[in-house]
Amino acid sequence: MKEFTADHLQVKVFDSEQSMGNAAARFVTVQLARTIGEKGKANLILATGTSQFSFLDALKREELDWSCITVFHLDEYLGLPISHPASFRKYLKERILDEVNPAAVHLINGDAQDSPEEVARYEALLKSHPVDVACIGIGENGHIAFNDPPVADFQDPRWVKVVELDEACRRQQLGEGWFPDMASVPTHAMSLTIPAIMASKVISCVVPGSRKSEAVRNTLYGAVETSCPASILRRHPQCTLFLDAESYPV
Repeated sequence: MKEFTADHLQVKVFDSEQSMGNAAARFVTVQLARTIGEKGKANLILATGTSQFSFLDALKREELDWSCITVFHLDEYLGLPISHPASFRKYLKERILDEVNPAAVHLINGDAQDSPEEVARYEALLKSHPVDVACIGIGENGHIAFNDPPVADFQDPRWVKVVELDEACRRQQLGEGWFPDMASVPTHAMSLTIPAIMASKVISCVVPGSRKSEAVRNTLYGAVETSCPASILRRHPQCTLFLDAESYPV
């Protein structure tokens, strides 16, 4: 429907969530295939949440050599076991990983006994596997990963940290149906930081739905500041934002 740039950020708007997801999957596949052709392998970050359904469904249908791909993810609730319906590890395993069988999968153990040790472990893995493509979304409060406005730091010295989730973020998780009530939504999570995401060579950001339109507006047209953490994507040299008709702020 529409294509333009906001600073360095490439923006593509599609008429439906399905066409948006298909386009994002094709874009990611091309980037990964090019990297595999050059290096023989690729490192990939995958996001979760209802916003990623169409993209992940399309990505599974692409012809891609997953035996050359190592997968990471963005975040996990603190203290939540992988068996919980809202676990992002469970989400990724069931929605894509168990079907495509990547070369390696590194997941954040949100229920690790020693959170600082788990944070250090995952940060070391990320730094030893430079990310070629990061597939992310934007939250209703403008977060990327679980970098909500109160904890977002564009100059964060860490690549992984434990964060407190703000109320808007927790209400989004409740609204998407992952938890039965607000009291059940965790208050903390382990998350990649903004510098960790921005270190990725290429970023694909998939954001459908009317509930995200205000966050998209702030991302594209507001100041680049932590009040809308996703606004930093306008500074990335190779980031593409995929929107549908409902998320695009007319």
